[in-house]
Amino acid sequence: MTTTTTLSRLAAALFGLLALVLPAHAQQASDAAASSAAIVSEKLTVADPFLEMRTGPGRGYPVFFVVARGQSVVVDLRHTDWYKVRAEGGQIGWVHRHQLESTLTAAGSTKTFRDIALDDYLARRVQMGGGWGRFKSEPMLKLWTSYKLSDTLSVEADIGQVQGVFSGTNFWHLALHSEPWSDQRLSPFFGVGVGQFKNFPNQSLVGATNTDAKLAHAIVGVRYYLSERFVLRADWALYTAFVSDQRSTEYRAVTAGVGFFF
Repeated sequence: MTTTTTLSRLAAALFGLLALVLPAHAQQASDAAASSAAIVSEKLTVADPFLEMRTGPGRGYPVFFVVARGQSVVVDLRHTDWYKVRAEGGQIGWVHRHQLESTLTAAGSTKTFRDIALDDYLARRVQMGGGWGRFKSEPMLKLWTSYKLSDTLSVEADIGQVQGVFSGTNFWHLALHSEPWSDQRLSPFFGVGVGQFKNFPNQSLVGATNTDAKLAHAIVGVRYYLSERFVLRADWALYTAFVSDQRSTEYRAVTAGVGFFF
């Protein structure tokens, strides 16, 4: 099997997975948008001149009541960026997050709401993705899948294919990743792992022999989440192939790609 053929099959596998999961994810996202999430009730004081309450969670619903400055509301339910609140007089309606961000808590501080998309993003556990990059200045395709053990720790499995001028390389590795600031939209990460490295020189080369070696690697990178299911990623990795008991070879690689969550 040629390197080009393997690359094509890897790419086809990635796009095939995307074609299978994206329609399902779109339906799940639609279902999620139609549901509401209960939250811990909290009493807030209106600081703006007024707070508009609507009959439903959307700007298409009419305003039926206005809460004056100094009065309070209790937040009971969340539906995307809309919150169901109760006024002092017992009126129940919906208020957008932007209006509630100017209210005051019981401690007198301004109420803050973390980005809803970020909360959904942090709740995802399984990720798959793919990227294109350079492995020792040669083109590389890499696919990965990962599982979040916690908000800051995950395990990841990668497979890669390098299309060289004089040889082709396959590799795989398992790694442990740490992402200390996973609650940020732009989040750096780093990790270490072990795996296997196989190099196949062109048969036309004199004295060409295949190399099959253990592999260790260290990686640093950054993720930027686009939505609750999609994230951009760029990374730099140092690979060490232990080709014999006395000799090892180092390779540097950079990759950029996109991942999606289940």
